Amino acid sequence: MAGKIPQTFIDDLLNRIDIVDVIDARVPLKKAGSLYKACCPFHSEKTPSFVVTPSRQTYHCFGCGAHGTALGFLMEYEHRSYPEAIEELAASIGLEVPREGGAAPRRDDRNDALYPLMERAADWYQQQLRKHPDAERAVAYLKQRGLSGEIAAEYGIGFAPNDWHGLDNAFDEAKEPWITAGMFIKRDDGKVYDRFRDRVMFPIRDRRGRVIAFGGRTLGDDKAKYLNSPETPIFHKGHELYGLFELRKAVRDPRRVLVVEGYMDVVALAQFGIRNAVATLGTATTREHLDTLYRVVDEVVFCFDGDNAGRQAAWRALENVFPVMQDGRQARFLFLPEGEDPDTLVRKEGKEAFEARVEKSKALSDYFFGALGDQVDLDSIDGRARLAELARPHLEKLPVGLFRELMLERLSQLVRFNTTALRDRMQTPARQDDAPRRRVTAAPTQTPVRKAISILLHDPATARKLDQVPELGDLDVPGLPLLVELLGMAWREPQLKSGVLLERFREHADFQALQRLARWEPEGHMNAALGDELRDIVAGLDRRRIKQDIDRLSNAQRALSPAEKDELRTLMQALNQSRTGARLSTD
Repeated sequence: MAGKIPQTFIDDLLNRIDIVDVIDARVPLKKAGSLYKACCPFHSEKTPSFVVTPSRQTYHCFGCGAHGTALGFLMEYEHRSYPEAIEELAASIGLEVPREGGAAPRRDDRNDALYPLMERAADWYQQQLRKHPDAERAVAYLKQRGLSGEIAAEYGIGFAPNDWHGLDNAFDEAKEPWITAGMFIKRDDGKVYDRFRDRVMFPIRDRRGRVIAFGGRTLGDDKAKYLNSPETPIFHKGHELYGLFELRKAVRDPRRVLVVEGYMDVVALAQFGIRNAVATLGTATTREHLDTLYRVVDEVVFCFDGDNAGRQAAWRALENVFPVMQDGRQARFLFLPEGEDPDTLVRKEGKEAFEARVEKSKALSDYFFGALGDQVDLDSIDGRARLAELARPHLEKLPVGLFRELMLERLSQLVRFNTTALRDRMQTPARQDDAPRRRVTAAPTQTPVRKAISILLHDPATARKLDQVPELGDLDVPGLPLLVELLGMAWREPQLKSGVLLERFREHADFQALQRLARWEPEGHMNAALGDELRDIVAGLDRRRIKQDIDRLSNAQRALSPAEKDELRTLMQALNQSRTGARLSTD
């Protein structure tokens, strides 16, 4: 088993790469003095509030509170694991990632090799649509669905011939990578055959535009009308959305995203000029899907068939959307006439009529309370009590904020019960990270320890204001061991950058808390005084430690030994000196 990546390598990597280059390759940045700015890739905005600070090697969004390093950006933006993000950065500057107790694993290199392989497959399918003798059936199907050649080309639609070895014979090379990518199926005798046959092929792209999988629509009487690629090292259907890459290319600043059920729905809507649709890949809408969509827009409209299966799918989407409904986000639900889907309806009614349906879609609150209200008798006390119990577990999932309060108020009106009393009966989320991010520059509610940690994460060089790092280990103060560890690192390494310091705690139990504290940005005039403020906080903590030791000796229920008496005198002198220093620093 591959060993752990050495921290020294991670430190060196972060010191050698430039966060500006990493982010600018994915989100174009504009220079603004000594900083770089862009519209935040993690939430929808028109005025840039996403700032990259080269001197600290961190990014920070003053709108949604997103904060981190180059590694954190790759993990958040590209859904990479921590080791994968390290591998990506290392590869960008030609480094091989070492492992403690062993060489660098080859798994990620093999995975990276799958991307060009999938591109070649996509090109081959498109060539078959143009040249294969049997492609007329596929072309006729696309024309019947009203698609133009331009739209088919934009979405990279292709054709898989009815041949067990079409793609297999096209590339006479090692079969294992193709099996890993889900394109070939291996038989018991070791031979392989094409997974996709006699199908119209839809390439599935990630947010960087790389082909990672395929969906195939049968042209025959195959029982599986649609067939998707299996889960592979580069494709996880619970994370990906068909059409999102094409949407981002076509619409610079989308107002809303329409979530539909199939590839043809996305492409047909695009044919009619509705370019803001995406589709899930044979799964219910997941939390990961929603996190991705709400980084692009503030409003998501779920579009479902009006039959029972559609309503069940809508309810699953609603259950998943509740935990991410931060203030300012909206979710709506559109139910189509029975027997219709977006593909058929937009061809029948046209763009304007379909968009009018979207405008009249149900708000999340209306759909939620309407669906639950249909199950009870609101004219009876029993029915209203039942509604409150049905709604409660869902409302408890909502992040703390105005939307949650308004939903509680709506429930109180329906059940004719006091809002405060209802709130008291619900579980109140206790974790700060359940709450929506706020547009603030002040630190979270600050204890001296939290303030000191925030200062260190903002500028590790402030630690050099201390003559030495005092021994504070015996002081019983929450968070103090973490502060002492941070102080020691920053004091010993004067050139340490904020991003490097933060990343050293990636696997620490308190990393999430550190990330929240790292979001703090002092007002400009405060920067010069941060070192003095840190020194004062540490001195105050040291005085508390001295007082604690004095109390321990003074309250001893026995006579002190000569050594203990000397220790007490030394402590008293240290306390007096510390108090004198504190008075001088404030004069």
